[in-house]
Amino acid sequence: MIIQSTRVWINKMFTKAQIEVEGETIVSILPYGLKPVDRDYGNLRIIPGMIDIHTHGGYGYDTNDAGSEGLQMWAKELVKEGVTTFLPTTVTQSHEVLSEAAANVAKYMEEKHEGAQVYGLHFEGPFINKKNKGAQPEQFCRIPDVKEFREFQDAAKGNIKLMTIAPELDEDFALTHYCAQNGVVISIGHSGATYDEVMLAAANGAKSVTHVYNGQTGLHHREPGVVGGVMRNHDLYGEIITDGNHVTFPAIYDYAIQKGYKAIMISDSLRCKGMVQGVYDLGGQSVEIRANGSCYLVGTNTLAGSTLKLNEGLKNLIEEVQLPLDMAVSMSSSNAAELLGIADKKGYIAANHDADFVVLNDDYTVKETYVLGKAQLSEN
Repeated sequence: MIIQSTRVWINKMFTKAQIEVEGETIVSILPYGLKPVDRDYGNLRIIPGMIDIHTHGGYGYDTNDAGSEGLQMWAKELVKEGVTTFLPTTVTQSHEVLSEAAANVAKYMEEKHEGAQVYGLHFEGPFINKKNKGAQPEQFCRIPDVKEFREFQDAAKGNIKLMTIAPELDEDFALTHYCAQNGVVISIGHSGATYDEVMLAAANGAKSVTHVYNGQTGLHHREPGVVGGVMRNHDLYGEIITDGNHVTFPAIYDYAIQKGYKAIMISDSLRCKGMVQGVYDLGGQSVEIRANGSCYLVGTNTLAGSTLKLNEGLKNLIEEVQLPLDMAVSMSSSNAAELLGIADKKGYIAANHDADFVVLNDDYTVKETYVLGKAQLSEN
């Protein structure tokens, strides 16, 4: 199959080109107009498939539900926003609930499904600081424990790829060391860590920071905190929610310009993404969608997560935050792939990579999403 456009995202810029696909793989990038094409997308933008490394749910489903039908429906909906790869993300809960969720995702990954691909799990908690819990249920927050994590990983059949913890609670960085040695990315989040503790965590194997600015010590000129740590440490990646509610657009700009190609756009979406305004469950707590599109713990102003679609998040980065194109597009795909260690297959439109890419209309709605070479929307 050969498709083409006058705007294909290669080498961090839009270029006239053809994409040649065989089976699930991009085999070659060719000069525009060289060969007869199967699909000609004219002047529409073709970008790498977006990767969401932090998403709890959407369209009525939550990772903690541990249901395969809901997970499949969620994956099919995600391609409508241009997501081709994602990490279902847990909410802090009991050992039993989290183990069941891990086992469900592992079983799902063994099967063949349409829609966005599940690369693995993101465990957000339960090893987080109660003082910085945000909307996470306090009664289930606990001290990092290697033994308990190994039990979760066994249930997940080794598919926990990313883990959010509060490193100031990780005695002697035991869990950080264990995860770093076993291919699990440690991300600093829901944390009261000081700047110095962030730097020590990074030196001991932490690689990222979870939803920068939210659920962590902020930047102050006399105590830089977690935010100051991720901005200063050029080796740390950092997620950021780009809905404009969790973080203002100017603050997103400041962070992204500072981090460059280590900033990662996430949705941090809840089951209520794609649903009408109302009250929904999050880890046994009630949350509500408000008019601005974000979710809050019922009766409070505590943000619980978003209803953000990543194509809308990309639009925000380009049109509202006004980031350079190369930074914005990289935040939606390649930066996440680099963090997860899968950039040899995901995150780029390049030869020998998975044929995951998205065709965007000029208004940022998705015309077509290709997952492993297969068109998923077929709207035409």
